[in-house]
Amino acid sequence: MNRLQAVIFDMDGVIIDSEPIHYKVNQELYKKMEIEITEDEYNGFIGISNSDHWSYLKEKHSLVEDIEDLVARQNKGNIEHLKASDQEAIPGVVSLLEELKDKGVKIGLASSSSLEYIKAVTEKFAIKDYFLVMVSGENMDRGKPYPDIFLHAADKLNVDVANCVVIEDSKNGIKAARTAGMKCIGFINPNSGNQDMTLADTMVDSMEKITIGMLKGLFV
Repeated sequence: MNRLQAVIFDMDGVIIDSEPIHYKVNQELYKKMEIEITEDEYNGFIGISNSDHWSYLKEKHSLVEDIEDLVARQNKGNIEHLKASDQEAIPGVVSLLEELKDKGVKIGLASSSSLEYIKAVTEKFAIKDYFLVMVSGENMDRGKPYPDIFLHAADKLNVDVANCVVIEDSKNGIKAARTAGMKCIGFINPNSGNQDMTLADTMVDSMEKITIGMLKGLFV
């Protein structure tokens, strides 16, 4: 019988309410390149890697800039905005991390963001030491909605995918988790846009609602 052994957190929109920061940085870059993005189109970028984001836009708008340069500029802007902000972790995240650690549940982080940004966020919130592994989608051949990042995280955690729960806020991330064979909780974050969460095992509108009991209940 499968049981809870590990919880893998997405980061943007789950640990940090970062989409408003990303939106501001991205809009500044779009303006400089004189391109316009619809709201639905932008919502589709949530959860995917920066490389995939810019690969799509480079092809659609025939951008002359290198993808690596665009990603670097985006990452630089995100980190600058983060460091200048007084932002804290989304309510409920730190207490959940503490409870998981106390109960001996392995904790991982799998984010489409760069490892540099992941480290900046976890260090700012003083939560880095909770995570046994931190995986960046920038190091994967295929980003979300493909399952690679979650499969890699489970492998590094040394747990079976059937014993993992993923916490995600995006359609792309939820699809990646379910394709990986993992349980998934969809966190409804208003700043993450209108995300289709029908593939999630369950949904919450507050991270404070996620408990050990709830996580274990997914395996009953």
